[in-house]
Amino acid sequence: MSPTSAGHRTAPGTLRTFRSVAVLLAVGAVVTSLVQAAPSSPTVHDNGAPHPHPHLDPGVETIMRKPEYRHAQWGLFQQNPRTGEVTQSQHADQFFIPGSAAKLFGVSGTWHTLGGDHRFVTPVHAVGKIRNGTLSGDLDLVAQGDLSLGGRTRKDGTLAFTAIDHTHANDIPGATLTPQNPLAGLDQLAHQVRAAGIRRVHGDVIIDARLFRPDPALDPAPTPLVVNDNVIDLLTSPGSRAGAPAALSVRPKVAPYRVTSAVRTVAAGERTDIHVTTSADGTRIRLSGTIAEGSAPVLRVSRIRDPQAFGRTAMIEALKRAGVEVRADAVGPNPAGRLPASYRGARVVARYSSPPYAEYAKLILKVSHNLGANLGICLMATRVRSADCEDGFPVLAAFLNGARVDGRAVQLADGRGGNPANRATPRAVAQILAYWQRTPDARRFRESLPVLGVDGTLADSCRDCPSRGKVFANTGTVAGGDALNERLAVGAETMAGYLETDKGTFEVFFAGVNGAATSHTDAHDVLHIANDVAGVAALLQQSREQIREQRRTVG
Repeated sequence: MSPTSAGHRTAPGTLRTFRSVAVLLAVGAVVTSLVQAAPSSPTVHDNGAPHPHPHLDPGVETIMRKPEYRHAQWGLFQQNPRTGEVTQSQHADQFFIPGSAAKLFGVSGTWHTLGGDHRFVTPVHAVGKIRNGTLSGDLDLVAQGDLSLGGRTRKDGTLAFTAIDHTHANDIPGATLTPQNPLAGLDQLAHQVRAAGIRRVHGDVIIDARLFRPDPALDPAPTPLVVNDNVIDLLTSPGSRAGAPAALSVRPKVAPYRVTSAVRTVAAGERTDIHVTTSADGTRIRLSGTIAEGSAPVLRVSRIRDPQAFGRTAMIEALKRAGVEVRADAVGPNPAGRLPASYRGARVVARYSSPPYAEYAKLILKVSHNLGANLGICLMATRVRSADCEDGFPVLAAFLNGARVDGRAVQLADGRGGNPANRATPRAVAQILAYWQRTPDARRFRESLPVLGVDGTLADSCRDCPSRGKVFANTGTVAGGDALNERLAVGAETMAGYLETDKGTFEVFFAGVNGAATSHTDAHDVLHIANDVAGVAALLQQSREQIREQRRTVG
């Protein structure tokens, strides 16, 4: 993103900056610093009890009165779910744009519907006869909606992630890759096919993606087969000197995708600016621009336009690496018309079993994984035997009703929090958080959220402040360009989760602002607003911690 100084006319790149910032929608801001104002002393009765009616913490009010919030509205809600005591509240029953706080609803519904220990088992069927190592027929990989398919799985069975996920690489600076092989699951399946005695396939390899139909209303649109989050990673490193071509690393390498680069190295301190263009079918990718000498590698991604055709080619190539010859051409459309009506009598020659869904929930919430959040809607639909992702919303509604969440106080049109129709009240967000505190998975869910100063979208926040490690919360950002005033507009900045107010005691909270404005077009101004929201959360945590300490002293 290219910041533009205040007071100058908008540079040509500013509209590009506006578009880039707009896609921060529901990504979850990565806060680089945190207000560390000491919490003011709360008013306490002689018996050690706080006022029965919640009042805003003075430190919180100071943040809310800043000039950038003159036309904005703040929502705030904090509650002890065990006692029901509400300790902070402002506009708790008014609709707010939730940003990524919406993920709390969808992920919760998917977790409840599938079960935290649910594993996605992806089978490969041999449809035909096997004789003397030759399959006279097709190998069908039946996609099950596994978000990773081994591409992030560590040796201990957990899923790897970084503070800024590669799926956000085109929009947020600093995105990095996990070290795992994105084709690991396909390689495992291919080796199992070889171990089953198949050496040659005199037929085709087909991806069976009939689990559900991609829904264009969900952006990004989930697919039953997902390889490397349906993107190609493009990592550019500077050359040895200014003027030299930049180095390029691509993964995964799958035909017929071809990547060329015209990125050149410029002198240290000059601008790094890399752009990606693709052909209509997405198989021809070109990088252009500049990268500064001595700078860190820069990651970009290119979207896979046809995940089924891509997955078919990747599987055929994996089979070849495993020593299995496939007669059909590796490159071409996925021949779904050859799929059988059922697999009765077809031998299962390979299976890939995923980590439990709770690991996927952690990935989705820690890095604000938009594809994974939308995928949950489709997976809920499959539980009512529907291939229409929209049928996942009634499943989610029924869950929220059973979880004691006021469904009238929530509006959702996707799982990620990116649809402009999404709304939720602070109290409703707190209700879904309180639900988890009543379940055996309370700790498991809480620790799936980013932790202030520790990991996920809050990894770089508050590393040295008193609230470090004591705030577990989803973050969300809705931002875009205000071309009229040549500045950035922040539709929403939110945080919602848990505050550890005493050892083993957790209160639920929502803190967010809608309608804030920056002073100019510098995208980092958005982070200042995210910083204020994180500062509010820290003050809430510290204030309650101080109250408990005063109670002990009075007692």
